[in-house]
Order: sequence, then C-alpha cells, then structure tokens
Amino acid sequence: MNMYKTIAIAATFSIAVHMAGAQPLPVNNGPYKPTAESLKQYRYPEWFKDAKFGIWAHWGPQAVPRRGDWYARRMYQQGDNDYKDHLSRYGHPSQFGYKDIIPLWKAEKWDPDKLMALYKKAGAKYFVSMGSHHDNFYLWNSKIHRWNAVQMGPHKDVVGLWQKAAQKYGLKFGVSEHLAASYTWFQAAHSADTSGPYKGVPYDGNDPQYADLYHTRAAPNDNGWLTNSTEWPGEWYNVVKELVDNYHPDLLYSDSPLPFGDTGRSMLANFYNGNLAYHNGEMTAVYNCKEPSDGMWAQDLERGVQDTISLYPWQTDTSVGDWFYATGQKYKSATDILRMLVDIVSKNGNLLINIVQTPEGDLEPDMLNTLDDIGKWTAANGEGIYGSRPWKLFGERPASASTVKASNFNEDRMRYTAEDIRFTMQGDNLYAFVLDVPTGDIKIKSLGKTSKLNDRRIRSVKLLGSSATIHWTQKDDALVIEKPAVLPEWKVLGIKVELGEQVR
Repeated sequence: MNMYKTIAIAATFSIAVHMAGAQPLPVNNGPYKPTAESLKQYRYPEWFKDAKFGIWAHWGPQAVPRRGDWYARRMYQQGDNDYKDHLSRYGHPSQFGYKDIIPLWKAEKWDPDKLMALYKKAGAKYFVSMGSHHDNFYLWNSKIHRWNAVQMGPHKDVVGLWQKAAQKYGLKFGVSEHLAASYTWFQAAHSADTSGPYKGVPYDGNDPQYADLYHTRAAPNDNGWLTNSTEWPGEWYNVVKELVDNYHPDLLYSDSPLPFGDTGRSMLANFYNGNLAYHNGEMTAVYNCKEPSDGMWAQDLERGVQDTISLYPWQTDTSVGDWFYATGQKYKSATDILRMLVDIVSKNGNLLINIVQTPEGDLEPDMLNTLDDIGKWTAANGEGIYGSRPWKLFGERPASASTVKASNFNEDRMRYTAEDIRFTMQGDNLYAFVLDVPTGDIKIKSLGKTSKLNDRRIRSVKLLGSSATIHWTQKDDALVIEKPAVLPEWKVLGIKVELGEQVR
C-alpha cells in the first residue's frame, strides 16, 4: 500500500469522469478509475478477511407498523395484508401515506452505545448501519435530502451515532445503501385503488410536493429491480457520494448488483480512492454487492451460502428474523446462526446478520438471550474463526446429504447434522467444527492415515470450551475421537487439531 501514500494526499481533489449520455461525475482522485481493468487492482483488506462476523442494523421507519419488510411499498398495493392493516389503523394511503409514518418513528429507546457493547461481546468484528432502504429515507445528516433522520423522525444522525459507538468498541464500520432499487420499488405509491370506495383516488405519492420522497413517475417499461432511466443513476451517485465522503465507512453494501454500469464503477472508484486518502494510503474499504466479484469487491449472497471454497472473500447477509420488526415473528436460534457462521467461514466467507430492533430501538429478551449464547460460543471457539483461512476442503458432509448449489435465498435448504464437519486453518492448527451433538465417536475421514489431504503428524486434539482429556486414535480411514462424557453447553463443537511435521 505504500505506493498510494503520496498520491492519496491529493485525493481531496476530484477528477471529472465523462461517460456517454451522462453528465460528468466527480470522482475522488486516486489510483482507481471507473473501469474493470483499474478496479481489478483492488486487494481485500486484512481486517475483512480476519473479521468473519458482523452485525447489521437493518432498521428505520418501516419498523413502526410492526409488519416486517417492504411496508412502504406494500401499504400501496391494494389487497395486500399491509394495505389492509394500514387502512384499518391509519386510513387510506391517499390521505395518510408513508410520509406520515416517518414522524411516528421516534427511536426513543435506542442506545447505540449499549447495543454496540452487546454486539462486541457477542463476537462481532464489524457493524453495519442501514443508510437508506428502498423507502428513500436517509438515516444520515444529508444536505441533499430533507427526508432524513436528523430533520424528521428521531431527529438524530443515526449513521453518525452508530459509527461513533462502533469506533468506541473497536469495530469496523459499514453502511448499506438500498437506494438504487428505490426508483422502481416505490412506484406503487403513484397508483390508486382499482375498486371500492376509493377507486381511482390517487395515493399521496402522486402529489408533486412529495416527489423528493416517492420519486417521480417512472416510464411504463421501467419496472426492473434497477431503473433503466438515464437521469436517476446520476442522482443515486450524488447521494452515495455524499454518504461515503462524509462518513468514510470501511464497508459499503449495495442491495443489488453493481448498479448502473459506468455510474456504478465511478461510485466504486470514488469510494476506494476516498478511503485511501482518508487512511493515508492504507486501504480499509470493502464493497459488497450481489454480483460475482472477479476480485473487484466482496460478493454478497442474500440469505444464501456458497457450495465450495470461494477464491475471493465473500459475505452472506441474512437476518435473525424478518428484515424489519414484525410482531410475533420467529427468530433464528443461536445454534442456527453459529452453524451458518462456521459453514460460511470454512468457504472463505463472512456472516453479516441483522439483529432485529423494535421501532423504539431496543431488543426483545429473546434477542438478548441469543446474543449472549453466541458470545459464550465465540469466546470459547473464536480462535478457530477469527483470522482463520480455509483448509484444503471446506468440510465433510453425510453421504445422504442433498446438494445445495450456491445462490441467494438457499439458507433454508441447508440441513446440518452431527456428520457435518467444517474445517478452518490457522498456523499449525486445523479446526474441525462438528455441527451437531454426536451420538457416538466423532470420525473425521479427512484426517485418516491414508487420507491424501493431510500429510502432517497429529500432535494433539482438544475440544474447545472443555477441560476434559480427549481420547483419540488416528486410524487408516479416519481420526476417531471418543465422545467426552461431558460436552460444552452448545451444539456446534469446535475441535482443535495441532499438526506437526510432515510424515509423507
């Protein structure tokens, strides 16, 4: 990184990037240009490769109705349960729209310092604040947009306060932007009922005085996840630039593939160059988007996992429950989360999980219990997680296990048993994580004497989180570990195998 130090000082200046059919975009000066060739010089920072576990606050005004994700859209879709609920509680969306939900978000119980202390204790190494969801409401102190959390709702710089807390507790800090999809996502606010007493009465999204929140009406054929407009990408660029240039996050997440072609590449070059300048030539920047990276960023899989070891570091983003608070929702258990964590880390990935906050900003008791359980596990087993790297293969699976291909939204298809073992490596230590409590001896086939995978002597075997003496035998077909009489209180068992000199 030393080669960047001299040029990074000048990065407060900008260069104009000209693109066909678009206005010049101001990009922070530096080594990165908005081309794939230039972006491929990116190198993943060690902090991200070492961190493995992050926590996300996917939180904002849409939590207020306690109905879960996508409320700001579904309340405008006649026949949807959220529309019906909104009608019964707040009135018709022509009279009481999403703009009127926003002031109801007060976040009066939110204590970012207290929550960050809990997240650190749970073992998180980085924290991500939502910047804005598809509702186009900004959680930072924006000079571009009046619909932000400083001017409305809680009247607090949510991003800034989260960042301050993360820095206090030594966590890397990130922000997520979901704005690229908001231009088409929010078009439902421009419609009207097609039947009933309000048939044809325009929703409040049609009122021009609120166009800065709901956007203007899109063209009839503009209905993909990302807009095909030639004007909106430039607006998106300016907003993301304001966010990253003012807060200098270590991580930026987009809820989409890299948006808008050259505009997206300009955004990424701006983020990388600005990060270099802010850190005096030391790159800490990580960008997540839902597209294979080819080494230019860290690919993100939403609620999904890889099926093998990835060449490049990557990330799963998921939630402990629904993305926004919903009354009575079912949450993942600590065991569910830890199984995912181990599986992902064994494949060169990180887990970023949303811990669901109430509209008021605190956590429910079951969330607190889950965090406590995760923290106990990471305290005992973290040496096999943090700073680790994949081994020669990610693990072992039962012969009867079904194949789950890498993709988004595949986490529910994963089934973990006591025959599922995942490997990580750090120095001379190989870690084998057994993903459920075994009924008998633990057999690790990859460590048998005749295995072609391991050519080093096994010096010792230890069960993490236990002081019990472990009895083991290396047979031709497997390393056999006698099940201890007393096991730790968790189901995901970490076994530390110290390796010695080569034997063949």
